[in-house]
Amino acid sequence: MTHAGKWEKRWHPLREEWVVYAAHRNARPWSGSTVKNTTQAPAYDPACYLCPGNQRISGHSNPPYHDVYIFDNDHPVVGWDAPEIPAAQQNLHQGLYKKAKAKGVARVVCYDPRHNLTMSEIPLARVTKVFQAWRGQMQEFIENKDIKSVLIFENKGEAVGVSNPHPHCQIYATDFEFALVQKEMVAAENYKTQTGQNIFAAILAAEKADQIRIIAENDGAIAFIPYFARYAYEVMIFPKNRHATLATLSDTELKQLAAVFQEVIRRYDTYFNMSFPYVMSFLQAPVDGLAYPDYHLHMLLQPPLRQPGLIKFLAGPEIGAGNFMADTVPEEKAAELRSVDIAGFNEIK
Repeated sequence: MTHAGKWEKRWHPLREEWVVYAAHRNARPWSGSTVKNTTQAPAYDPACYLCPGNQRISGHSNPPYHDVYIFDNDHPVVGWDAPEIPAAQQNLHQGLYKKAKAKGVARVVCYDPRHNLTMSEIPLARVTKVFQAWRGQMQEFIENKDIKSVLIFENKGEAVGVSNPHPHCQIYATDFEFALVQKEMVAAENYKTQTGQNIFAAILAAEKADQIRIIAENDGAIAFIPYFARYAYEVMIFPKNRHATLATLSDTELKQLAAVFQEVIRRYDTYFNMSFPYVMSFLQAPVDGLAYPDYHLHMLLQPPLRQPGLIKFLAGPEIGAGNFMADTVPEEKAAELRSVDIAGFNEIK
């Protein structure tokens, strides 16, 4: 038996760590939990705290919105009114232990008033409006000198623990930099010192040269399962022009980015014959008033499934040691998504 091309380790240049691939293990016996397609939800749910007109637990009621709707989270993880930390508790054990006020802004972005739709199913024009709303939020946060970093993310599907199926995402704007962006910036600086090249441009050039992992592409954006993917169906989506944050993308670039994103998630849904779960993150440069011309914003889709119905659980190597052990190889998963025909996708206006 040969495992050539299925049993190896690959260097993750943006995290500066090894990812081990052992695709021959994907066929091993499995008696754990599985993921099944969920039943169809109604267009309006009177018990949903995100549907138009419904009252939230805070006592506030949503307006009868017909488009994108944004509000401050009623249960924020960060906020300007977070408890103050007494000076005596801020530095303990000669600064070894530190504590500070959890300052920032936490917001919810509802994509559509209908409870039972996703961005895969609605027209591109409506998806583009969501991207425009994200850009507007970024432009607002850049003007706030107390904000240093912004994370836009969506937890989609029960498999990733979403608390409400209504189509929405969250935004966390904080007074500290998010760790993964910091990690990428360090990797980018190290790569530039070693080679004189921009690491993001090098990755895009490599994926364009190899072609086999590209999932979707148009004039302004590109999506691919990276050579160094950790999750089986992980996809990175880049605008082709380098931007540090969403704030500077033109309307045309936003539409192109939205179109590639939607094509990817439609391929997910079609291939798996379900509303496919994922964690979506926008990785953007800090908004601390400094320029970051070498950083290239990108979307990261990290679906939890390693094959239809089966979850990739994080276990010993990932949680206990910090390195991913993958049960698949990127080229095979890319081939699966590339083979999907989405020409007749059932779009709902």
